[in-house]
Amino acid sequence: MDKHGDFMKTKAVRIYGENDLRLEEFELPQIRDDEILAHVISDSICMSSYKAAIQGPNHKRVPNDVAEKPVIIGHEFCGEIVEVGAKWAHKYRAGDRFAIQPAMNYKGSLDAPGYSYQYIGGDATYIIIPNEAMETNCLLSYNGDAFFYGSLAEPMSCIVGGYHANYHTTAGKYDHEMGITEGGNMAILAGAGPMGLGAIDYAIHCDRKPGLVVVTDLDNARLARAAEILSPAEAAKNGIKLIYVNTSEYDDPDAYLMSLTDGKGYNDVFVYAPVKPVVEMGDRLLARDGCLNFFAGPTNPAFSANFNFYNVHYASTHIVGTSGGNTADMIEAISMMEQGLLNPAAMITHVGGLNSVIETTLNLPKIPGGKKLVYTNKDMPMVALADFAELGKTDKFYGDLDAIVKAHNGLWCREAEEYVLANAKNI
Repeated sequence: MDKHGDFMKTKAVRIYGENDLRLEEFELPQIRDDEILAHVISDSICMSSYKAAIQGPNHKRVPNDVAEKPVIIGHEFCGEIVEVGAKWAHKYRAGDRFAIQPAMNYKGSLDAPGYSYQYIGGDATYIIIPNEAMETNCLLSYNGDAFFYGSLAEPMSCIVGGYHANYHTTAGKYDHEMGITEGGNMAILAGAGPMGLGAIDYAIHCDRKPGLVVVTDLDNARLARAAEILSPAEAAKNGIKLIYVNTSEYDDPDAYLMSLTDGKGYNDVFVYAPVKPVVEMGDRLLARDGCLNFFAGPTNPAFSANFNFYNVHYASTHIVGTSGGNTADMIEAISMMEQGLLNPAAMITHVGGLNSVIETTLNLPKIPGGKKLVYTNKDMPMVALADFAELGKTDKFYGDLDAIVKAHNGLWCREAEEYVLANAKNI
């Protein structure tokens, strides 16, 4: 902790305008009675942060006066509470670990940590958590053994929310039954990416399971890696038949995918890429009363695809989409991670320090792989886990990390985090 008089110094990446991010050290004011001082340990970089960074004050959550009052970026963060104002002393304590649900919806406002505030965001060392985060129950207790899981709770909550948003009709009534069809057929299209892996993990281990999960992709290496991390054998232990399919290998992929359901079709189809042919394939695969969940957010505001409205009318097919999860979804994600039921570590493909945030955020669409994890108190380049071995030939730090990661099936893990926190250069 670096205190200066009555003030706490912090280092943070702030938005000043379009494509204008700056890493700076500045003083935080003394917390008020209804605020909490916290130490951020980890943040994962979201594509939403890229959108906020390139749009600046044109973004719906970024204030118009950021040039004069810059805001801290990053909203997928986890850390420890340092000091609690009197109003919240009954509920929170110094030393408690926390995660944040950024979609606070406080009195209908779009303001959110990582977009709208001068003193709270994930890409910082110390922050002040405002009263509204506690008022809306968006400052969540986190009891996991690694901070990075807390950073993945927000993206994981988006996946959980997608499952809860699906719905099915009730014959003869106008009531909707919420959630996926229990014991039904599910397809996760373009599902071998990082978020798709989270969706498969949740399908296997949630309390409302499908009977069949078919995951499609066009890349055999990604499919093989997905099957290694989330195997059909593990799914079978949980009563689920899991099949990975490269649709590019079939002359008629629709026919093959339908054959896996004995021609009945899929009760729930999740589309994990904003690609017109993938959306339209999902539509064609729907069973009667099937729900298509368009999960992947497009960057093109005019994105559209054809949908069979004959089936909407006569076969009760329908579509749903969600943008983020709610607080209940995040609490569920945290609870499942704490119990060891979910392991979203497969989402993480790169790790870096606070110094790497600006370049990584502004170039995020150009950087392959999945989640970019930041340890906010460290000075490290953003490096792919796959590059640890090569770097380790001349740098013991990365050689050690490579050995740790390889011992955990190539996944980021608590041991790797502890090694970084103990050995990486401080910012």
